[in-house]
Amino acid sequence: MSTPSRLTELRLLLGIERNTTRHGEKWISGIGALLGIVAVYWLTRWTFPEHAAGAVGGALMVTSMGASAVLLFAVPQGALSQPWAVVGGHLLSAFIGVSCQKLFPGHAWTAAIAVGLAVLAMYYLRCIHPPGGATALAAVIGGTQVHALDYGYLLMPVLINVAAILSMAIAFNALFPWRRYPAHLHKRRQPIPATRPAARQFELTQEDFSAAMEQLNSYVDITTENLTELLELAKQHAERNITHPDAIVRGRFYSNGKLGRLWSVRHVLEGEAPALRYRVIAGEQTGSSGSASPDEFRQWARFEVVLQDNGRWMKADEATARP
Repeated sequence: MSTPSRLTELRLLLGIERNTTRHGEKWISGIGALLGIVAVYWLTRWTFPEHAAGAVGGALMVTSMGASAVLLFAVPQGALSQPWAVVGGHLLSAFIGVSCQKLFPGHAWTAAIAVGLAVLAMYYLRCIHPPGGATALAAVIGGTQVHALDYGYLLMPVLINVAAILSMAIAFNALFPWRRYPAHLHKRRQPIPATRPAARQFELTQEDFSAAMEQLNSYVDITTENLTELLELAKQHAERNITHPDAIVRGRFYSNGKLGRLWSVRHVLEGEAPALRYRVIAGEQTGSSGSASPDEFRQWARFEVVLQDNGRWMKADEATARP
């Protein structure tokens, strides 16, 4: 194996991704993180000046805010960086950390239990935020100053810290249209024009993804290889069912099977001819109502879907086949 091949193999083994962001974007991320921590420091000490001069002055800032700053300013469009992940992840983890310290004080394994439970709880409440683990850990190993705060730790410093860094993330990223935060604002203000199926003449390639990620000019928390593999698996999955429903049944849910902003799920309210009524309950134009002939609706619908307990939609036949 040649030296370049060995280096490539080593890069892949270590997970070193080729960076597609421009230098300006990197500097913006660094400056944003700096301002985020300044906001945390300033707002916390302004809100609790009596603590700043007291014995708990050293506990006014949670060190996990440094990790949150990386996510909010370097990966503002990432799922782990969104407001619910930040707020829920930190506060939930802080509550669990304090509770574990109160229940099992002085044990070597208390910190491990706190972090493990925090990860489990964040999973179930859909607010996974990696710095939350550090917030739970700090509640246990932070020393007597932190322990003395009891559940007040959730308010000061955690909630105040979170409010400060979130406010700065919203304000700072709003200065740059391609970084608007939360991610929903970016998607709403930056619509992607749809391509008609007839206009798609070529299969997507690895090079297409690389070019698209470079054009995006933002750090994406997924490798290019995993992204292309995910697309290929999705295409294979879609090819299993390319027919439209045989019949449209009142009370059931149907999807058009499209991607991104074009995806939509409709609930059939009335299914009698000559026209049926429906309501959009997921995807584009959620909450709107409309009507169509049974044939028109059938041509629009790709397949029937059912809502799962985890909030995701699944093809009805696959949901039935599940054990």
